[in-house]
Amino acid sequence: MRRAVCPGSFDPVTNGHLDIFGRAAALFDEVVVAVGVNKSKSTSSSRLFTSDERLEMIGAAVSPWPNVKVQGFTGLVTDFCREIEAQAIVKGLRGSGDYDYELQMAQMNAHLTDVETVFLMTDPSMSFVSSSLVKEVASFGGDVSGLVPPAVFERLTVRLAERQQGA
Repeated sequence: MRRAVCPGSFDPVTNGHLDIFGRAAALFDEVVVAVGVNKSKSTSSSRLFTSDERLEMIGAAVSPWPNVKVQGFTGLVTDFCREIEAQAIVKGLRGSGDYDYELQMAQMNAHLTDVETVFLMTDPSMSFVSSSLVKEVASFGGDVSGLVPPAVFERLTVRLAERQQGA
């Protein structure tokens, strides 16, 4: 079985992420969306959603692909890949800046294990989308409804309103 891992924090998952997951699902027998969970950071102000919330939202969003599952992990992604016997790490690239960063990461991962890194270019219509930018634009009232799944948009709107009330 050819198994790939798509690692990330996905805070929140975007339509750009889903594009990569779906295309990876067509290339591999199984794709594991590996959500970085760090229990010590679960209440951190740097994360908008808890690990459990991110796992739940991604699980719902990947339901159209029967060969995609979601799992949390801690530590090195290479150790996680070894644990689940994955042959590849799939990363989406939006542009040259992503490539510069991800190339170093892929080379380090190759140094640590024999898992290959596969780069998929993001759909050009999503090349500007990042979780950070989605959160920032949404926090100022910008319309990000077309950039995230509808259920994520609803939760994002609620969470940002909660934070503004608590501020």
